[in-house]
Amino acid sequence: MNASLPLPDALRAALAGLLDGLPPTRAAQAVDRLIASYRGTTPTDAPVLRDRADVAAYAAYRMPATFEAVRAALAALREAAPDWAPGTHTDVGGGTGAATWAVAEAWGGAARSTVLDWAEPALALGRELAAGAGPDAQWRRARIGAALTLEATDLVTVSYVLKELTPEDRRALVAEAARAAQAVVVVEPGTPDGYERILAAREQLVAAGLTVAAPCPHGGACPIVPGADWCHFSARVARSSLHRQVKGGSLPYEDEKFAYVAAVRFPAAAAAGRIVRRPQTRKGQVLLDLCTEDGGLRRDTVSKRHGPLYKAARDADWGDPWPPD
Repeated sequence: MNASLPLPDALRAALAGLLDGLPPTRAAQAVDRLIASYRGTTPTDAPVLRDRADVAAYAAYRMPATFEAVRAALAALREAAPDWAPGTHTDVGGGTGAATWAVAEAWGGAARSTVLDWAEPALALGRELAAGAGPDAQWRRARIGAALTLEATDLVTVSYVLKELTPEDRRALVAEAARAAQAVVVVEPGTPDGYERILAAREQLVAAGLTVAAPCPHGGACPIVPGADWCHFSARVARSSLHRQVKGGSLPYEDEKFAYVAAVRFPAAAAAGRIVRRPQTRKGQVLLDLCTEDGGLRRDTVSKRHGPLYKAARDADWGDPWPPD
C-alpha cells in the first residue's frame, strides 16, 4: 500500500491556497496543538477543531494523509466486492471531508454523501473545498456520540474519529453504523492503541452480523498475540510545504501508518492472505509475512524457482492480498 496515486487535481488545487493570509507561525502553532490532541486524550464533548485557523491547518496538514489511508481501505473493499458500489454514503465525524473525496474517487462520484461533524468550522471549510469540482455532499452538524442516529445508507465511513470518543460513545457509534449501513469502513491511526480500537470495532461488527471483507482473510479472532505486535498498514503521502515547515526533513513524502476494518452485509470474497509487513527482498528470494484465511500468521519464502510468482512477490507491497489473482 505504500505506492499511491496523486491526490485528485481538484482537491490538490483546493488545498494549495488554503493557508493564504494565515501567518506561517499561526498555522504551525495550530498544527502543533492538533498533533498533541491527536496523540493525547480528547474528551468526547470537546471538538478538536475550534476555529478557521485550526481547520485550515488541519486540512492542509492532515487531509491528504486521511485521504490516502481511506483510499487504501476502500481499494481493499473494492477488491473484495468488485461488483458492489454504494449509492449513498455517510461520513461520520468527517470534518473537512477527506473520506468523502476518497469515496467519490473510488466509485466515480456515484455515491451521494452526507458528512456529519460537530465542528461547524470544519463543515464550512469542507463545503468550500468541495464547491465546484469536489464530491457531491451534504454537510450537517451533529454531535458524534451515543445519541447519534443514522439514516439507512449503503456505506458508512468512520475515519480517525474513535480516539476522540469515550469508550461508551465508541461502542454506540459502531453499533449504530452496523445497524444503518450495508458496508462499514473504520480507519484509525496505525498505532498500538489505534489497532486496539479497530479490533474492538471489528468484534462489534462481526457480532452484529457483518462479514469482514478486509484486511483480514477471515472473520475469526486476530492471531496477533495482544501486546506483542499490532496490525497496521502504510500509505505514501506527498509532503506539503506545511508538512516540511512543521516537521522538517528533506523527503518529498512521508508514510501514513493506519489500521482499518471493512465489514459488509453482502457477499464479498476476502483475500486468501494479506501481506502484513513490508516484504523483505533477499538475493533471489522475497520473504512475505502473511495473515492467512485459516486464521494464522506465517512467513512465505518466494524464490526464483517459483517463476511468475517470484516476479509478483518482487512487485508486492505491504497490505496487498496474497497470492495475487
